[in-house]
Order: sequence, then C-alpha cells, then structure tokens
Amino acid sequence: MFIACPKTSRPPGPHARKLAGKDRMRYLDALYTAMSGLKSREEIKNFLRDLLTESERVMVGRRILIAQMLLEEKPYDEIIRELKVGKDTIMRVHRWLEDDTDGYEKAVKRLEKILTARQEKRNKAYVDPFSFEGLKKRYPLHFLLFNLFDKGKNSGK
Repeated sequence: MFIACPKTSRPPGPHARKLAGKDRMRYLDALYTAMSGLKSREEIKNFLRDLLTESERVMVGRRILIAQMLLEEKPYDEIIRELKVGKDTIMRVHRWLEDDTDGYEKAVKRLEKILTARQEKRNKAYVDPFSFEGLKKRYPLHFLLFNLFDKGKNSGK
C-alpha cells in the first residue's frame, strides 16, 4: 500500500534523474528484458498499450519519424510542418542521432525495409476490380476454366 500524492494520486518517487545509478539500472534492465522477450509485432503493440498512454506512444512514434526524416536529410522546417513538432524536439532527436549508439539508425533502417515490403505487397495485391483479372478474382466460378488454365500455366514455370 502507498500513500498517494494529493495532486497526482500516484506513489511518491524520485524523478528519473534523481535515482541512484543502481536503481536506474534495475528499472531499465526490467524494461529491456521485458521488451526483448516479446516475439511478434502484436505482442509488442499490446505491451506498449498496457505500458504507455496513447499520448506517450504517439510521442515515441513521432520521434522515430523525426529520426527517419533527419536521416533523409530533410530540413527542420519541413519536419515541423509535416509532423507538427517543435524545433526543440527535432534538435533533441538530432542530438540522439549524433550520439555514439546507433539505436535510432537501426530502428529506422528496419522500419524502412518493413514499410517498403508492405507497400510492394499492397501494390502486388491490388487488382483493378473492373479489369479482366479483377472480374476473375471476384467471380471465380464464372471464370473457372480461365482460373484453372492460369494455375496450370503458372505451375509450369
């Protein structure tokens, strides 16, 4: 049981900057270990939904997009206009990108690969519904012989 702070109704605790190094490492280790145990996108999404507020999730996602745009060498003004963020936020992300660790770069590169693959999949999957191919897909029994012929032709390749 804890005694709630009158204004926030949460347990009193030190600010992250005021934590002892050992405590900070313990808390961060718990977070990193929990995250590393998740296997799928769905598990990560559910974990973050339980862990963070929607606003916090949006802010983290926005920082990733800022990093992506900075790595594409887009100007600050364009980032501000497109993502509706402040210059301070962009500068903070820029500073983190210039840091020795390459966490943002790895995440952004993987993000770009995944988004490219998704877009290619969508482009392949889209068939104009009024084209001959679209009609064959929509009414497979009407075009049974065509579909069988197409399957035979594709399996012969």
